[in-house]
Amino acid sequence: MKIACIASAACAAIILFALALFPARVCLANGKNHAFIIGSSSADCIEYFPRTNCELEMLFIKNICGESAEFEEFDREEYLESVGGKILFCETAGDSVNYYCSARLPYSVRLKGQTVNLQICVRDGGVKLGTPIIFGGY
Repeated sequence: MKIACIASAACAAIILFALALFPARVCLANGKNHAFIIGSSSADCIEYFPRTNCELEMLFIKNICGESAEFEEFDREEYLESVGGKILFCETAGDSVNYYCSARLPYSVRLKGQTVNLQICVRDGGVKLGTPIIFGGY
């Protein structure tokens, strides 16, 4: 019993040290259905949905090349201001409007000759954000 307590305390200390030393920076915090995009290119990427704490799980995932999350209530202008973002171009597809933006976010792709690192998809019932873009549809 004593050994199990000591081992648990040691593991907790290591995790806390790792969090302090390598703070994970989830780009799209507070969203529902948060996903990490894992892979080396859009051709081989997969979506991984964390089961518990996004920041903690991010420490142990390799080859993260993007994120996505859904929001029921979302203020586009306020969010863009918070990430130093601006809309580059937009497209309408079916019942949704997609805004392609540049922002202070770590992931990016080239679209229409521009560096895009944030896609905001607005449709009835909610908003989905993807950085650099939304993979897997919405």
